[in-house]
Amino acid sequence: MAEATPGVLPDTDIAALFETGAIRSTDRLDDDQIQPASLDLRLGPDAYRIRASFLPGPNRSVTDVLQEPGIELHRIDLTVQGAVLETGCVYLVPLMESLRLPPGISGRANPKSSTGRIDVFTRLVTNRGKTFDDIATGYSGPLWLEISPRTFSIFVRPGDRLAQLRLRRGKPQNTSEKTVSIDMQTGDGPVGWRAKRHAPLIDLRGIGRHEVADFWEPLFPHKGRLVLNPDDFYILASRESVKVAGTKAAEMAPIAPELGEFRAHYAGFFDPGFGTNEGGSRAVLEVRSRDVPFILEHGQPVAKLVYEDMAAKPGALYGSATSNYQGQGLKLSKHFQAPKA
Repeated sequence: MAEATPGVLPDTDIAALFETGAIRSTDRLDDDQIQPASLDLRLGPDAYRIRASFLPGPNRSVTDVLQEPGIELHRIDLTVQGAVLETGCVYLVPLMESLRLPPGISGRANPKSSTGRIDVFTRLVTNRGKTFDDIATGYSGPLWLEISPRTFSIFVRPGDRLAQLRLRRGKPQNTSEKTVSIDMQTGDGPVGWRAKRHAPLIDLRGIGRHEVADFWEPLFPHKGRLVLNPDDFYILASRESVKVAGTKAAEMAPIAPELGEFRAHYAGFFDPGFGTNEGGSRAVLEVRSRDVPFILEHGQPVAKLVYEDMAAKPGALYGSATSNYQGQGLKLSKHFQAPKA
C-alpha cells in the first residue's frame, strides 16, 4: 500500500486490505468486484422488511434496533429463488463484506450507477452510525444496506451488487468543484426519459433483457425546456463531458440546494479514468423534483462534481476493462435493451 499517503485508496490498496483482513467477506471476491477507486458491495442471504428507515445512533448496533418491537416486519430468505423487493417498501440487507479498518482509514458508500438509474434508493448503515453512507475512521463491524425501490420493483439474489464503497486515508486532498448543467439539445433523439409507473419487474441479473418501452417514456423539450412533475423520475444527461484524470476521484453531490428544488443524482462516484476515452463521456443524471413542478432549461446548472486526489494511481483505470458507461451520452441502465439502429 502507498505508505501513509492521504487520499482515496486505489484498487491495489483495496486488495491489500483484503489480504490483511481489514476487509472481510463471507464468500470469495468476484473477479471484477474491485474497481479503480471503489469496492462493489454484495447482498447477503437475508433481507428484512422494516417499518421505517433508521439510524442506530452512537450506542446501538443495527441488530439491536432490529430486535426492538415493531421495527422488523418480516425476514426474507434470498437463498432459494431470490426475492422481489417492492416499491414503497423499505428493506435492510446484511452485506457479505465487513470491515476492520486500521486507524486513519474511513469510508463512504454510494449506489452503483445501474442502481440509481432504475430509481432504487440505497444507503449504507453501520453499527453505532449517526449518518447514512459514512463509515467512521477505524470502523470495525458489519455493513448493512437499506434498499427502497421508488418506481420499479426489483428481483434480487445473494451476491447482487447495488452499492459501492470508497475508502480514504486521512482527509480529502486538493478538492475542486465543477458545475454540471443539463442538456436539452441532443439532436433528433430524446433529451431524456421519464419512468412509467406500474411497470413490470426488473431482474437485476437480466442484463439487456428488459424492453425500454415497457419502462420508459422518451422526452422531447418544448421550447428548450422540460417541466418536471413532483414524484416522477427522470433520466437526463449533462451538457458537459466529464473527465476524471487517473490521479483523481470524483463524487457528484446528490443535490446542491441553491441550484433548484430537485435531487440531481443518486449514484455519485466517478472513478479515475472516467471520460478519458476519445470523445469523452457525459454524466447521466437521475433526477426527481421534490415538492413542486420545476422547469429545467438547456444549460441550467443542476449539480456539482467534487474532485479529490487519489492516494496513488490505480493499477487499472475506469474503462480499461469492459465498462457499461464509458463513452456514454444519454444512456439507460445496463438492464435495458440497446436502442435499435
